[in-house]
Amino acid sequence: MKALVVRLDSFGDVLLAGPAVRAVAARADSVTVLCGPLGAPAARMLPGVDEVVVWDAPWAGFTPPPVRPAEITGLTGRIDADTALILTSFHQSPLPTALLLRLAGVARIAADSEDYPGSLLDVRHHRPPHAHEVEAALELAAAAGYPAVDDGLPRVLPPPDTTALTGAGPYVVVHPGASVPARAWSAGRCAEAVAELTAAGHRVVVTGGAGERELTARVAGGDALDLGGRTGAPALAGVLARAAAVVTGNTGPAHLAAAVGTPVVSLFAPVVPAERWRPYGVPYVLLGDQDAPCAGSRARRCPVPGHPCLETVTAQDVLVAVEKVMQP
Repeated sequence: MKALVVRLDSFGDVLLAGPAVRAVAARADSVTVLCGPLGAPAARMLPGVDEVVVWDAPWAGFTPPPVRPAEITGLTGRIDADTALILTSFHQSPLPTALLLRLAGVARIAADSEDYPGSLLDVRHHRPPHAHEVEAALELAAAAGYPAVDDGLPRVLPPPDTTALTGAGPYVVVHPGASVPARAWSAGRCAEAVAELTAAGHRVVVTGGAGERELTARVAGGDALDLGGRTGAPALAGVLARAAAVVTGNTGPAHLAAAVGTPVVSLFAPVVPAERWRPYGVPYVLLGDQDAPCAGSRARRCPVPGHPCLETVTAQDVLVAVEKVMQP
């Protein structure tokens, strides 16, 4: 049996699909993951994945492309699966993807759907209202005939040794960037946290993507090691795996840290609910006002002047949280 698992969102979303992917892989001859460009690096790190197909869907992502019939025809020609699991967040519909998979000849399709699916789904499942993304994906997989076969925690393939990048000895990672501005702690606050952690005796490593070098340089200042733009996904996993703790927002590196077993201090803006998106399976502390006026708004840019849900968090708050999650 050839199985397809679909998760068309971002890096962290695909990581959180990992336990469900493993459940499918335990009973399928092969597993292909269909994902978007942002999720592809994560998909390639998941145990149980035999192939990754990358497609930028017009109904997913922050800057979706226009509908191009030729691209849809090309994609349906690439899909070779007997059964499919479509994973979505609580506010997304699986039905456009299901229609595409029917056109590709997939015989059996399962998804969470509140909307009437007609003939598009063979397993129409109703997502639990307060489930974490990991748990919701596992429950859908079980309803489709793929019960969990392990601890159900996020996991990635063993990362490379990154000692040459970080140097020897313990350290704390601060990852200041976020794909959505409303979920980011300000650069000034991040720099204050680096200074506070350093003054308390912690060695700090600052990480960020290729487009975040200016941000990581500012945050690192003269106190921390700046690895901005120097770590692809596997190397970032290695850096996070060796860290004593990771300080970051509600973004992909928080879920990658959890997938390699590292505690997380999460600067969590409540624009999406923490019960669904918090770090999963590791010690964590949530910082930020979860009852702020922006709660549940899914806003990409903070709708409240001054970004109070996160800007009220202090460097001392971060230090206390880091030392708490580091406790054995």
